[in-house]
Amino acid sequence: MPDTIFWLIRHGETAWNTERRFQGHTDIGLNATGRQQAQLLAERLRADHRDSPFSAVFSSDLSRARDTALAIINQINLPLAQHTGLRERHYGVLSALTPEEMATQHPEDFRLWQLRQPDHILPGGESLLGFNARVLDTLAEIGEQHAGQQVVVVAHGGVLDCIYRAAMNMTLSQKREHSLHNASINRVRLGGGRFHIEQWGDIAHLETEAFDEL
Repeated sequence: MPDTIFWLIRHGETAWNTERRFQGHTDIGLNATGRQQAQLLAERLRADHRDSPFSAVFSSDLSRARDTALAIINQINLPLAQHTGLRERHYGVLSALTPEEMATQHPEDFRLWQLRQPDHILPGGESLLGFNARVLDTLAEIGEQHAGQQVVVVAHGGVLDCIYRAAMNMTLSQKREHSLHNASINRVRLGGGRFHIEQWGDIAHLETEAFDEL
């Protein structure tokens, strides 16, 4: 099966990003900076699309990703396919909290989150193992549908993290040292059942530095 090239995008900035507040499945929209980032990103992808066309645009159904994707399709005139499998990890009881609030209100769950304990299911949410399986299955499904093509996927920091780890043979519990910037472009090739990173953390299209994931 021919390789699929994914242009993986993290959504633009939200108010909760600036507050370091965990969003998860909570549907938080873009702030003014995020909308500007989405527009700059869309203009960059319009030029890339002209040189080497994309075949499809997928996004998480959460509004921060969807609205980032809508800015893109307005520039490159492709339909948008929304997929719940591209949602951020469900943080359960840690949702809507800052790290400081988590440490006070849910100290044991916060400790295990900091340790990146793969099989710990956050109460009301997902484990890292479950989240990772969902993400990899979703990208494999999209890759099979669009073999030999280039696809834009707009999702979340945690989704990009899963793909990076799969490509680099990193365990889920290893400390993250790679970037997960808002509105960044991250190109990954899926071939032979494996992900291969071609470019990571490109934010040259933005006017200012973007927030990294927690």
